[in-house]
Amino acid sequence: MDGMLAVLEAARRAREEAGETAELVASAGSWPGVDDPETLREQVADWLSQYANAGTRRTYGYALGLPIAWVDLVVGESPAEDGRAEGAGSRTGGSGRREGPLHDLAWFRWCAGRGMDPRAATGQDVKAWLHLLDAAGAEKRTRQRMLSTLSAFYGHLTETGVVPANPAALNRARLGLNRSSRDASPTIRLTATQLAALLKAAGELPNRTRFKDLYAARAVAVVALLTLGLRVSELVGLDRQHLVVSGGEPMLRVLGKGGVHREVYLTTLAAEALDGYLRERDLVNESSVPALRGRTNGKATTPLIATRDGARCSRFDVNALLRRVAVQAGPALEEVADKVHPHALRHAYVTIALEQDARIQHVQADVGHASIATTQYYDRGRRTRDTTAADLVEAAIRAASTDATDATDDTPGTP
Repeated sequence: MDGMLAVLEAARRAREEAGETAELVASAGSWPGVDDPETLREQVADWLSQYANAGTRRTYGYALGLPIAWVDLVVGESPAEDGRAEGAGSRTGGSGRREGPLHDLAWFRWCAGRGMDPRAATGQDVKAWLHLLDAAGAEKRTRQRMLSTLSAFYGHLTETGVVPANPAALNRARLGLNRSSRDASPTIRLTATQLAALLKAAGELPNRTRFKDLYAARAVAVVALLTLGLRVSELVGLDRQHLVVSGGEPMLRVLGKGGVHREVYLTTLAAEALDGYLRERDLVNESSVPALRGRTNGKATTPLIATRDGARCSRFDVNALLRRVAVQAGPALEEVADKVHPHALRHAYVTIALEQDARIQHVQADVGHASIATTQYYDRGRRTRDTTAADLVEAAIRAASTDATDATDDTPGTP
């Protein structure tokens, strides 16, 4: 018991000390424990610049405790703007990214709190850090992800000769962090009926401002696009130029994991929702940008889904919006509203598609699973409207919506 109290006390001290060095990378000043901070920044930047996907860079940078604005500047991008959702009211880290309870225990912040150069870290240091995360309440999957990020960083430093060995290359089984197919997924399974309820609730989301129609249209568009199986990082990374018409079909050109591009066909449901949102947004902004042509009047980085002031929405904005919609959805979601998140809709896409007898190769291509690299459907030239499961998922959602309406009409006492 005394040992656990000591660990928790160490975690508290580490958070307090790390808080004093929150922006250690952003400035040109010192980095606690590091004699050559500028060299270390260059080495971190070299690692991050290998990733084409901005969402991947931000996720890795955030996991290590780096300011997101600095991470964006690594590849010459404009720093991420504060994308707080209207009325979200949550704590941010200066770039719209919400700081979780473990933020101050991120690796670089923890090292800085101890006055230790990250390049001098040993396996013992990494294990001590993992134990602190565990004592602070980090779930197994969180610790797995953070260790994987750390291992990727040190793997790069090892390859470039900066450090002699990877201190994060630990025996995960002994640490209880090995991945197992027996581990239950925490992702809830949403049905087509529940997706239909989410879409309906999104269009009725309460809002007392004069932008009520805009916010409702955006909520519908977000939910509809997530029913296509998009990752939330892919959704928030989309620009209007990525909305195109190819072969007579509207589609999104999505940049997925590993810098791999794929084409995501829009269902009628998603196309109408996105068209309605963009037209309402253009009307409010007095813009004449066509809604379904992917043109941006020279603004190549105009976000597809934006905040009221035109900034890019963050994944946290989308998550908060989805939770509000789920709460609004009523009985269909009341038992799981607090568990609804973007990945749950992506998960639903796959399960519903397979339930509708979609070919598994088509589903893999739709959602961009890594295994698609070994199939013929990875070749974009072979992707057609007939090789997507999106229409099957849409049909299931529409059928569920119709069934719900019919059930209401048949209720005794209904006019």
